[in-house]
Amino acid sequence: MRIGVVGTWGGSALLRSLADDGSPTGPAEQVPDLVAAVREREARESPRWVWASTSEVYPGLLGAGVRVARCHDLALVEALLLGHDGRWGEPRSVAAAWARLRGEPVPADPQHGPRDLQPALFEPDRTGLPGDVDPLDAVVAVHRRQQQGLSGPLALLAAAESAGALLAAELGHDGLPWRADVHDELLTGLLGPREEPGVRPARLRELAARIAEAFGGRAVNPDAPADIVRAFAREGVQVPSARSWVLRKVEHPAAPLILAYKELSRLHAAHGWAWLDQWVSGGRFRPEYVPGGVVSGRWATRGGGALQIPRVVRRAVVADPGWALVVADASQLEPRVLAALAGDHRMAAAAAGGDLYQALADEAFGGDRARAKVAMLGTIYGQTAGEAAQLLVQLRQRFPAAVRYVEAAATAGEEGRLVRSVLGRTCPPPSAAWRELLSGGPADVDGGGAAPDPDGAPTGDGRRAARDRGRFTRNFVVQASAADWALALLAVLRARLAELGSPGDRPALVFFQHDEVIVHTPEPLAAAVADAVTSAGREATRMVFGPTPVQFPLGTAVVACYADAK
Repeated sequence: MRIGVVGTWGGSALLRSLADDGSPTGPAEQVPDLVAAVREREARESPRWVWASTSEVYPGLLGAGVRVARCHDLALVEALLLGHDGRWGEPRSVAAAWARLRGEPVPADPQHGPRDLQPALFEPDRTGLPGDVDPLDAVVAVHRRQQQGLSGPLALLAAAESAGALLAAELGHDGLPWRADVHDELLTGLLGPREEPGVRPARLRELAARIAEAFGGRAVNPDAPADIVRAFAREGVQVPSARSWVLRKVEHPAAPLILAYKELSRLHAAHGWAWLDQWVSGGRFRPEYVPGGVVSGRWATRGGGALQIPRVVRRAVVADPGWALVVADASQLEPRVLAALAGDHRMAAAAAGGDLYQALADEAFGGDRARAKVAMLGTIYGQTAGEAAQLLVQLRQRFPAAVRYVEAAATAGEEGRLVRSVLGRTCPPPSAAWRELLSGGPADVDGGGAAPDPDGAPTGDGRRAARDRGRFTRNFVVQASAADWALALLAVLRARLAELGSPGDRPALVFFQHDEVIVHTPEPLAAAVADAVTSAGREATRMVFGPTPVQFPLGTAVVACYADAK
């Protein structure tokens, strides 16, 4: 059963029951209290709620102590359908979808800043809908039209994307257990005592002084890359940039000092005391996740850097007393995804073991794991020059189906065609500027022509643009399919955790990062949670890839502190 919903928090709301095809099964019902109505129906029948945007609706329910099992997020599904039609990036709000449905001018999506949550589901001045349009009618009509465009794998993707949106809101609401006192101790030990805003910590001041010493006592600003390059030049050392990978190759006493400074400065800027004040409260880190925030379907965050928690501060992620953290990650996910996508049985056999790269090395590279990893990542990411190009020849000989799969995706990209993930998430189409380059458009900024050669093939900038897009689409089919699998894993695991424990003492997903999840659980349920993670991984594999022989092992660790998981 589906229920379309519009209303205001703390006030009345309109609900309408819908069939699975989106057609209404009864008249609109006015309820005096939206929160109470959702709570009552969720307990009675667990419907699939149909609403404009989970990020705007669900936080209010969570704040009132109400959780829902399933939803259909109109905005996220609209984005999937637009992308599938080659219209990636067009407005996706209910107002935009309604306008498209009626052949009217499409309004831009409303812009919301971080944590700018809409206090009402449909306030007249924020919907973007014309004043004479009933918001519930718009929700019902858009949902019904979307249901007509969803079938097979794309329907599964829409359900998984909507489930991911529910989880994203729950992650932000529940938060990741975080010990502010431990974090403060870590920072003090690495940087020195906390200083006033704008003042370098003591350890950074000390390193800056030692860097100046190493350059003969001449002041150098280690926060200014151009200053570092000039300082090395004065010493007779030519460096193209001040990037860390460049400085690691430089034999000069200042180089290790600058690298140490950069690492600590990055920690201070990204996860220092200011970050702690802003993002940790009540013993929890509560980031704002953005499902599908990257074109491949990977999540993003609005501030907080939840997807890049450095190892040094993971010591502050500590379970509550009597609770534990179950940390699980999928090893070597993208190469396994490629094996499943391509149906490469030889690679699938290699993936059946624990270490895929070592299995590939034993199969094709004389046991050299490092070379096998370079070859595989080069194949996925399009690194087809230098050593990777030589290794690719060996990989193609042993695993031709896998290599053909990504090379076909690269060719499609170079030709301006669309590629899709296993469930149907679609890459953005090439821009008009890209098509101009390939068809002989305006000259580039250096005056070089982009005109085709006499045989019609693009030259110069056009060839480079084609290769760049080919590298993107080559990686897209793998990375987006990996995101499909991760979404399915989250949806299945979230449902299974809801069956464990009691409402006030239940395990909960508290962190997600591409191929890694953390569940905060009462200690007595830790083993059951680890089993749930493993079985959810198997179910996600079956749902997304069907009867594939490829294994997607999920390593789990039950720990009190995140830093102890690896």
